[in-house]
Amino acid sequence: MLELAGRIEANLVSLVPPGSAILIGLSGGVDSVVLLYLLSQLSPRYSWVLSALHVHHGISPNADHWADFCAGLCKKLGIPIRIVRVDITPLRALGLEAAARKLRNEVFARQHGEFVALAHHADDQVETLLLQLLRGSGVKGACAMPELSAVLAAGYQLVRPLLSITRQEILACARENNLQWIEDESNADDSYPRNFLRHQLLPLLSEKFPAYRDTMVRSTQHFAEASALLDDLARLDAQDVFAGETAGVLGRDFILTVARLQVLALSRRKNLLRYYLDQQGAPMPQTVQLDDMLKQLCGARQDAMLCIRFAKGWQVRRYQGGIYVLRDFVAFDRHFVWLWRGEKSLNWPALAVILTFTSSVGEGMSLSSLQDEPVTVRFRQGGEVIRPFLHGPNRTLKNLFQEYGVPPWQRDRFPLLYCGEVLVCVPGIVIAANYQANKFEAGILVNF
Repeated sequence: MLELAGRIEANLVSLVPPGSAILIGLSGGVDSVVLLYLLSQLSPRYSWVLSALHVHHGISPNADHWADFCAGLCKKLGIPIRIVRVDITPLRALGLEAAARKLRNEVFARQHGEFVALAHHADDQVETLLLQLLRGSGVKGACAMPELSAVLAAGYQLVRPLLSITRQEILACARENNLQWIEDESNADDSYPRNFLRHQLLPLLSEKFPAYRDTMVRSTQHFAEASALLDDLARLDAQDVFAGETAGVLGRDFILTVARLQVLALSRRKNLLRYYLDQQGAPMPQTVQLDDMLKQLCGARQDAMLCIRFAKGWQVRRYQGGIYVLRDFVAFDRHFVWLWRGEKSLNWPALAVILTFTSSVGEGMSLSSLQDEPVTVRFRQGGEVIRPFLHGPNRTLKNLFQEYGVPPWQRDRFPLLYCGEVLVCVPGIVIAANYQANKFEAGILVNF
């Protein structure tokens, strides 16, 4: 126990600063119970603030018992716990294991804090590597799981302190300390690929190659180094070839150009496109899908507006020589009208953006000009015009969208601000001349 605790302590101290908040993923199985126990022993020494999270999938008839067990264990150790229930029904087509993993990842992605600790260990690492290879994964997939990784969207770091510890060592620690844990009955079902590897293949492998865990974990490290080099190459290939910041609503995104892909050798095309998809947070397409995607993107006419769907809920589009990676659009009611009452922000699901309203002086819309009529946010209906300059002509919304490079699939989803029945602001593009704030006048800026 002391040796195991020392190894985990050495791992964590190098990854997690003193005083950090650590959220522990607690399933109730022996791995997560040992991790919870060891962290509870180490936390006073490093002032770590511990809490736990249990995801209640509802798959097993014993799921309620597991949640109660986790709550009782945390109460005994004085560690706060959250129990989050999820509905796996809509994702059953993915298979129970994949659906449960996806829902768990989504729950953890919604958490806020500094570190999330998961109980993956050396045997999990080996199983993950084999499953990835059997699926035909590339170098990035064969990296398996890192000890520390950033979850940028959620703002926390994912830490796996047990990655160098074997399942047998974890079981020995649990028994030595008289720990209690739950057994998921599905772990005995060899119809699941991971269980088949665990119960059938790996024991045979161990007879011929006793050190297979160490050597295969070392292979994942080699793959990780190779993956990092491929990412470096992609960044070199991407230098000076992004189209720059896009105009209009996607002002924070960078768009890869088709022209750059076309001049690269095929292997580097694939590498750059994979890198770009990964940077956009998209799942990696299968090899056949990626090849077809490249063929369509690089072979289409100059004015082509392609839409290529891949994975579940993702699409790649080509517009004006740029490549856009997007989630599938949600349905919206084009007759929806939202009344602005001074709120600081508005969630606009049609474009998956947050519309912000920021007070200003001498810029943006004049607050005084908005007082006489209700201010509303609406969708485009067709035929809209706006006058950007006092002595200039009216401009059609259609022409403004074209001029500012707003992609066609965004145009009908774009939020438009009205004062009464007058179009006064197209966020990020134009404010009507009569509604622009004068110097030293209180104004309001509307942005994404």
